[in-house]
Amino acid sequence: MSIDYHDIITIEPGKRSGKPCIRGLRITVDDILDCFAAGMTEEEVLDDYDYLTCDDIRACFAYAADRERHTRVIKG
Repeated sequence: MSIDYHDIITIEPGKRSGKPCIRGLRITVDDILDCFAAGMTEEEVLDDYDYLTCDDIRACFAYAADRERHTRVIKG
């Protein structure tokens, strides 16, 4: 079961150039995914961003998975 990210991931045109952020903060989904891609653990991410929760991180993954499901490649 995936977390419902809609109340956690926010998009505001004037904040971080409209990138999806966590709870209206200036931390983006990309920032968190980059941390994991660099090899950080969930505990390390939560230590670095002490204002985030486990649900915030799960929302980032759920948002990214949802975007991936809706991505199409069209040959030109």
